[in-house]
Amino acid sequence: MLLDVTLPRLRWGAQNPFGAGIEQLWVEVGFGGGEHSRALVAANPGAGLIACEVFEQGLCSLLAALVPQGAEATGALPANLRVWDDDARALLRALPEGSVDRLFLMFPDPWPKARHAKRRFVHPDNVALVASRLKPGAEWRIASDDPTYQDWVQDVMGTQDFFTGAEPKHQRPQGWPPTRYETKARAAGRRPVYWVFTRRK
Repeated sequence: MLLDVTLPRLRWGAQNPFGAGIEQLWVEVGFGGGEHSRALVAANPGAGLIACEVFEQGLCSLLAALVPQGAEATGALPANLRVWDDDARALLRALPEGSVDRLFLMFPDPWPKARHAKRRFVHPDNVALVASRLKPGAEWRIASDDPTYQDWVQDVMGTQDFFTGAEPKHQRPQGWPPTRYETKARAAGRRPVYWVFTRRK
């Protein structure tokens, strides 16, 4: 029911735009369980968030938290949330250049094997795409608890000219909603790192 009935009500597309009062466009790449996306839209009613996720488990987790059982077709949904259940890169290519105010990449799959590095979202091939869709001065927020991915972010973002970035932080910055992956990482003794990269003007 959730995927067949509720998801179409939230799916991003020309036939399902945001409601009135949306002043900024935000995108989250790979929302996992959806708790970060839900916190963002609740705290920022003037921002329209397109939350991207391809895995059914994550999609169902988000949708089940939004509507009670039995109300899949009628339950109220956030006016400033839409879902993209396909490759986030396809969404970015479809969006106008310079249209996104903030992009979130929270605890992505690290694809730890070297031969899988090309699947990482933080990748030289994707940095230019992201930069082209972000407005000048817009933020790209990234968090990871994986040491390999942390080093990878430092390497990739250290050799590009589209973004400026402050030193990474080891405590979640104020205004960043927590995620279940962060909680699990800290419980396992891993140390998350948080970055804010700003699109050059």
